[in-house]
Amino acid sequence: MKADKDLRWFDVECVPENYIFSKEGRPRNLDIPVCDSIPVINLAKANGHTQPIEAVLAASQEYGLFQVINHGVPEKKLNDAMSVVKEFFDLPSKDRTGLVPHMKNWIYTNSTDYAKDGVHLWRENLKHPCHPLEKSIPLWPQKPTRYQEVIAAYVVKIQKLSLRILEMICKGLGLDPGYFNDKSEVQLLSTNFYPPCPDPSLTLGILAHQDPSLITLLYQGNSTGLQVLKDGEWINVGAIPNAFVVNIGNQLEIISNGKFKSIKHRVVNSTHETRRSIATFVNPSPDCVIEPAKALVNESEPIRYKASQYKEYVHRNKAFGDYTIALQNAVQSES
Repeated sequence: MKADKDLRWFDVECVPENYIFSKEGRPRNLDIPVCDSIPVINLAKANGHTQPIEAVLAASQEYGLFQVINHGVPEKKLNDAMSVVKEFFDLPSKDRTGLVPHMKNWIYTNSTDYAKDGVHLWRENLKHPCHPLEKSIPLWPQKPTRYQEVIAAYVVKIQKLSLRILEMICKGLGLDPGYFNDKSEVQLLSTNFYPPCPDPSLTLGILAHQDPSLITLLYQGNSTGLQVLKDGEWINVGAIPNAFVVNIGNQLEIISNGKFKSIKHRVVNSTHETRRSIATFVNPSPDCVIEPAKALVNESEPIRYKASQYKEYVHRNKAFGDYTIALQNAVQSES
């Protein structure tokens, strides 16, 4: 048995009352099988072929997400990133502080910081801006000592991959080449730690939500737990080794004039498994005006969304929860 000083908030035999959601908010059907119809797209076949582009379009319209394999990010980069994330969440609590007052650039929250109606989520989270990368790196966590080097190398690969995926979407929608080049930055990285839970049916890792990004690239290792809402039912997204889950965000739904949908998703916990994930949010710059692409608006497809600066959208919708203002200020101060 662990010494008391080594115990953490999740080392319990029963789910504490302040982690138990109302019956309406609890997850159901935890044991539903993994949905095998969510597209898995092989990017090695993308060059010179229309099939992957058509698959991306179909998945973005029907599911609002897809998985990509053979994406060009080396397996070692993925393993190193996930390893250093584990090291961060394994640090003593004094090294996993909250909002760093003298930097105001990275935010760590444990389960007690994120709550809905007084109920806490079963997770820990770290967020920080990533753009411009050179200015952001020195302001990231200094422990583990290799965190900055490893995550910077990971973000460089994600930026390249995100532009590749957005260019495929651009071609599929019939937009001018490079349409997203000045509208997309890997602005924010969010890593999550979901420890085993005594009774996952009572709580949640992340509440149901949509992403405020253009696209989000999620690396979840071999961890399950991600669910998406399709046709009013929650379905499980499988964990494919070395794959990325690509979520369509609210901004791409707007630009596509509703052709794509920003999918509602959540994370459920497990009794025995630990889940760790790395989400990179590819966002427009704060001052960028987001509106439906003119090429996608006509008499038969009238405009469905009003134009808005991205930073106004983020503030209006409190897109990053209680820390929206702090994160936006960090992004803008680094721009």
